[in-house]
Amino acid sequence: MTRNLTGKTCVVTGASRGIGAEIAKNLGRHGANVVVNYRSSEGEALDVAETIESEGNSAITVQADVTDGIEVDEMSETVHEAFGPADVLVNNAGVTVDRTFKNMTREDWDRVMDVNLGGVFNCTKAFYDDLKDAPEGRLINISSVVGQQGNYGQANYATTKSGLFGFTRTLALELANSGSTVNCVAPGFTQTDMLADVDEEVQGKIRSRIPLDRFAEVDDISGVVQFLASEESSYMTGQILGINGGMEW
Repeated sequence: MTRNLTGKTCVVTGASRGIGAEIAKNLGRHGANVVVNYRSSEGEALDVAETIESEGNSAITVQADVTDGIEVDEMSETVHEAFGPADVLVNNAGVTVDRTFKNMTREDWDRVMDVNLGGVFNCTKAFYDDLKDAPEGRLINISSVVGQQGNYGQANYATTKSGLFGFTRTLALELANSGSTVNCVAPGFTQTDMLADVDEEVQGKIRSRIPLDRFAEVDDISGVVQFLASEESSYMTGQILGINGGMEW
């Protein structure tokens, strides 16, 4: 395996489970110093870090609620003490609170906004100077095919994931003169615990809409993120990469 991230410090938010955990592990396999952020799943985060270290790479876990600007700033300080400035930030942390809009409360709306957009603001703000000053800074935002297509019962979630497209394109323009890049990955439906909780009949209906006739594996997503974090993607910025089996162009 090409270790094309050796010496790079990569911060992955919401990295204790699912897509975030695999992103963190894969960045480690390519030589990065990995920061595994989590809010409450300490045991799972430690498992991710231990896996990275067992493969001969460096990782730390850092607890921080991305909606809390103070905790995020403290995370930045911890990263600097452990590894120095960040080279890569992967904004992966997110939540869902699903209801039809008729039944959705303002609390349901605000909770998803606070994590999925507010958390991106807090984390990007905390590491912005690092990314701007890095020789090859990389900001990678994790969105969703739901942000491109919408989804029944997910008005709040779809809105936040669409919002990341505008955020990505704007930050790409603002960071371009420093040579740092900003891109967005929009996964389709992926084999995680969240999907496993969906009724099998509903899963079948979703799969029938996917031209490749399968759900994504977490490896399908983490490999694209690793590419965006690497030098090989240096002329790609402001892009939305749909990793969705052909559901959306």
